[in-house]
Amino acid sequence: QAQLVESGGGLVQAGDSLRLSCAASGRTFSTFSNYAMAWFRQAPGKEREFVAAVAWIGDSTYYADFVKGRFTISRDNAKNTVYLQMNSLEPGDTAVYYCAAERFLLHRSYYEANEYGYWGQGTQVTVSS
Repeated sequence: QAQLVESGGGLVQAGDSLRLSCAASGRTFSTFSNYAMAWFRQAPGKEREFVAAVAWIGDSTYYADFVKGRFTISRDNAKNTVYLQMNSLEPGDTAVYYCAAERFLLHRSYYEANEYGYWGQGTQVTVSS
């Protein structure tokens, strides 16, 4: 079975950094390099929103405006893992962060949660002021 497992969340203070990891496993992800990978987040009472994505070809990256310059997404295809380095965290970044994957996704679809067929269980990030 295909599985995405996030890790690295926690409770930090404003201005701190965290690195989230998402490990993909299962036969589906034997061709992990064919999958666009993304991070979304959902705060209490709010809809799930796009944070960042990395393409399956060329490793191009895409970011929501509110994280540009603070967050960096990267992938290691040899480890079937995608990362989200989060710097200068703000209380507004508090949310559950989800990893998502979809094979051969076109870049115009990277921002849409409903375009991804595989999701992790989420990891909580809490930023105190």
